[in-house]
Amino acid sequence: MTWLHWVLFAISIILITLVMVQESKDDVKNTFSGEKSDLFKNQKQRGSELFIARLTAGVSIVFAVFAILALVII
Repeated sequence: MTWLHWVLFAISIILITLVMVQESKDDVKNTFSGEKSDLFKNQKQRGSELFIARLTAGVSIVFAVFAILALVII
């Protein structure tokens, strides 16, 4: 494995961690029953939720760039 693969591996671990840290907008019991609650439908992200969502989007873009580089270079 080259250094690029190790960087891609590290970024993927960070991305997985960020996704796991985010709060779910759906209730677990409604996920299995198929019901949709419109109570929090229009709620905007604020504070740390907004920061984590933007950070996740940024890390996703970095992951995509490094994945393409790994395919092109190697």
